[in-house]
Amino acid sequence: MSGHSKWSTIKRKKGALDAKRSKIFSKIIKDITIAVRESGPDSTGNPRLRVAIANAKGASMPKETIQRAISKGSDKNAATLTEITYEGKCAHGIAIYIECATDNSQRTVSNIRSYFSKHGGELGKNGMLNYLFDRKGVFVVPKGELDQDEFEMAVIDAGAEDIEDEDDVFTIITAMEDFGNMVKKLEELKVEPESASLQRIPKSTETLAVESARKILKLIELIEEDEDVQNVFHNLQLTDELLED
Repeated sequence: MSGHSKWSTIKRKKGALDAKRSKIFSKIIKDITIAVRESGPDSTGNPRLRVAIANAKGASMPKETIQRAISKGSDKNAATLTEITYEGKCAHGIAIYIECATDNSQRTVSNIRSYFSKHGGELGKNGMLNYLFDRKGVFVVPKGELDQDEFEMAVIDAGAEDIEDEDDVFTIITAMEDFGNMVKKLEELKVEPESASLQRIPKSTETLAVESARKILKLIELIEEDEDVQNVFHNLQLTDELLED
């Protein structure tokens, strides 16, 4: 699991460096809205909403903004958001998996297809990349005053497959099936994660020459900037040289 953990660590650090707060807030607001539409505005009985609110707090989103997102999800007259995924490959066979939340799927697929075609890639069929990625739960937990040994024993009991000690946080990896168990365990421990999400982690990564990798990163960053895109996963190895750009 060390490879998975390393990948998630690199992606988290790069995301922290590159992401704009407005884009982060936009993603979380959509998560909250969809969660409310699915199971109602009461977070007590809505695990997905609890996770979305925890992520909002981890991103320092104001309480008023969180409440507006909940109210938007409860508004039957508001535009309906649909979750949809796209899969494609770009230069050198690098795989890209895209998760979107959109109120206009025709607009979204048109945009995604254009990004690929303009950068030497091709949008493929859903399911074509399943063999390249594992879907895992990824929790980033501030260390705070936690007793490391006791905490690790508790989360292992809840299904942690790997625990990475990274400066001021622990990154916990779980199987997708244990995501809910880990959410419950952290709630029992009264531990509020910095973030909690299901991620598509590559089973292996591809290392390219720096210039080739930079071109692919430009495509990835272009896709990430699209207002309908929630998450982008790929199997390009992010070397130290790339992260320093």
